[in-house]
Amino acid sequence: MRKLYSSIVAVTILALAATVIALIQNDELFAIPAFARKYNMSCTTCHAPFPLLKDYGDEFAGNGFVLKDKDATRYFADTGDKNLSLIRDLPFAVRLEGYLTHDTEAGHTVDFTSPYLVKLLSGGSLGKNVAYYFYFFLSERGEVAGLEDAFVMFNNLGGSELDLYVGQFQVSDPLFKRELRLPLEDYQIYRVKPFGSNLNLTYDRGIMATYGFETGTDVIFEIVNGSGIGEANADRLYDNDKYKAVMGRISQDLPQVVRIGGFAYYGKEATGLSSVNRVSMLGPDMTIAFDKVAFNIQYVERRDKIVGSSIDRETRGAFAEVVYWPNGDRSRWYATGLFNWVESDDGDVEYKTITAHVGHLLQTNIRLVGELRYDLKAEEMKLVGGFVAAF
Repeated sequence: MRKLYSSIVAVTILALAATVIALIQNDELFAIPAFARKYNMSCTTCHAPFPLLKDYGDEFAGNGFVLKDKDATRYFADTGDKNLSLIRDLPFAVRLEGYLTHDTEAGHTVDFTSPYLVKLLSGGSLGKNVAYYFYFFLSERGEVAGLEDAFVMFNNLGGSELDLYVGQFQVSDPLFKRELRLPLEDYQIYRVKPFGSNLNLTYDRGIMATYGFETGTDVIFEIVNGSGIGEANADRLYDNDKYKAVMGRISQDLPQVVRIGGFAYYGKEATGLSSVNRVSMLGPDMTIAFDKVAFNIQYVERRDKIVGSSIDRETRGAFAEVVYWPNGDRSRWYATGLFNWVESDDGDVEYKTITAHVGHLLQTNIRLVGELRYDLKAEEMKLVGGFVAAF
């Protein structure tokens, strides 16, 4: 009871501090991210709030970071070579986050967690139907983390709705994009690696193909190394074994507010015991989106089977998320709730938390946030207050 009381006091202090900061800050800020600079428009055209994408922003990204109804003047340099698309001013943006945390599970009272991350982002059109995107962690939790997302996109291949991504991306991107979530708390089922496996639904290197039908049906296929995005080995190869992993997904937009989908993943990996682990994952997902509230639900069933043995392990999990905007996409305040659950034969990856997160847009590109996460297994709390800025 004393832990609960002290945690409530701490989060109240953090919330009051954020409110005071919001009241005393009144300077105009004019710095906006790269895509908004390119088209001379507000971030709210695509985000509500950033980094969460609106439908228009999702269409913009899927169109190779080009707005069909608006030209970016003088985007390419005039070199006199009609076959040369040379960006006049290479677009860059920065994302900066810092927090004040109180973690009862870690035994900490207060920790100044700032900067939590400093991210350098760049992306845009390289020419007709060709685009790129990458970001580099200048600092992530105090260390230089390097590249995560880094890909080239070939858009509308053959004049069709077929798009092709080549490079580094998250396997789960066609499901729910971890990089676009509002809470600091993650979608845990995408991250788990039971029994020391290298395979999960986060970052990998490979190819992703997407195709959208006029019926609102989207089909995605991925083939990836299945070894994450670590450094190359002594042979200058990224893949650490001879196997590849594949994922397929299909989703359908239903009338009005519902999108349903499902995916299947299959891969093999060599283990340190000269054996092979065969991994399969599958599960449904759903989004229900109204003007002021949206619900996201994901379920994943996973099996790790050692080929030629009786070892057959199961892991299952899910997350459920709700996002609320009091005034729709014009809101300066928002609130989210996130429930994470992972159950496994590997007890080390089991996870069960509930998170409440609130945010206020101090400016369109600056968010003040407060977050309370309760660990239902450890019966401990983590409280976070801080800022997220993009410019």
